[in-house]
Amino acid sequence: MPVPYGSQSMVDPLRRVLVKRPDAAFAVDDPERWHYAGRPDLQAAEREHDAFVALLRAADVEVFDHPEPQPARADALYVFDPALVTERGAVILAMGKELRRGEEAALARRLSALGVPILYTLHGDARAEGGDLLWLDRHTLAAGLGFRTNAAGVAQLREALAPLGVSVLPVELPYHTGPAACLHLLSLISLVDHDLAVAYPPLLAVPFWQLLAERGIRLIEVPAEEFATQGTNVLALAPRRCLMLEGNPVTRARLEAAGCAVATYRGEEISWKAEGGPTCLTRPLWRETAIR
Repeated sequence: MPVPYGSQSMVDPLRRVLVKRPDAAFAVDDPERWHYAGRPDLQAAEREHDAFVALLRAADVEVFDHPEPQPARADALYVFDPALVTERGAVILAMGKELRRGEEAALARRLSALGVPILYTLHGDARAEGGDLLWLDRHTLAAGLGFRTNAAGVAQLREALAPLGVSVLPVELPYHTGPAACLHLLSLISLVDHDLAVAYPPLLAVPFWQLLAERGIRLIEVPAEEFATQGTNVLALAPRRCLMLEGNPVTRARLEAAGCAVATYRGEEISWKAEGGPTCLTRPLWRETAIR
């Protein structure tokens, strides 16, 4: 029987996920070059990541590792970004951050080994990172246009996903703090149910905000101080069941008031220092999709 894969949803029950445990490449000596807040402590990062994985397993998620060493690629533990998994296989993306180039091929090898076919590979001048790609539903993918994803990337995503009946909607992203920082579309919004999201509206494009309202997606607003600590980066384990970085008590309280069950993890090394939250740390391989 084929191993199931497919994750054309951000919120359906998460069943299989890929992660990469931090290794020596993550403990960079030059954090400023990587736009890290400080040099990660590798042993502490490993402990945090092990605890993070334990939370996933406690939520009945089957966890697979991506063990291939990637020297000089500090961001490789953020496995969400180099690929998009669909119901027919994976689309291998092309990283906008030059320091991350090469992660795509390594992840493609791991996905193939796990039985996930490669549906399409971005090429040429196309750039797209997973952090800019948000499934609004199984047939609608929002794609952030910014420093990490370009128009050529969106065009190739349309070509790749058209046979699946998927529409790709470009969403313009703000300049904010500039090209060196990591500002993805998913830095601004995370779906936690089909009709509920956490978001930071001050940086959302007006047409996108209007689209969300038209679709009946209610926004839980993240305060400015918790936007800075990745309060918007929330991983849905199932509808209204989610995992977020600790240290965002206002956002957590607002999620719980909306009927969400919230688990938190410690991420001083693996998240705060390196700008990568729980979504970034995971590449969903299979979400159990109910027909709606």
